[in-house]
Amino acid sequence: MTNKQSKVVLVTKPAYEVGRNIKVAGRRLPALTYMSNEFAPGCDVYVEYSWIWDVPDPNPLIGEHTHDYDQIALHIGTDPHNPEDLGAEFEIVVDGEPVTINKTHSLYLPKGLKHGPVTWKRVDRPVIEMTITLGGGTVEAVAPGGLD
Repeated sequence: MTNKQSKVVLVTKPAYEVGRNIKVAGRRLPALTYMSNEFAPGCDVYVEYSWIWDVPDPNPLIGEHTHDYDQIALHIGTDPHNPEDLGAEFEIVVDGEPVTINKTHSLYLPKGLKHGPVTWKRVDRPVIEMTITLGGGTVEAVAPGGLD
């Protein structure tokens, strides 16, 4: 058995990759990439997040798409007294079925599963949107919703 040396990587300055060529109102673009192979070579996890403070325009911004890797999408409400309330509502189509979401959540999307569009219905308070892609360590591999 060999002892593998680990290296801790702390990222305090994100990359601005996803959505860098898109103009949109009501949400933070480009999104903030905080983990990828660029930051930690060999780390095949891609983590990016954005803020949404109003119904984005255009809406939907993210259309139907698939990924070659498993993905976890999180939408996190910002009310410290009621963290389970998203403070917003949107619809995402997953494998052809519309799903309405208005609670803080985590959504597991297996590789190859069609999902989108994401259509925002209302935004009462800012929402944090985060995606974690397992196995795809670069923005090119992840191809997040077709946003470049």
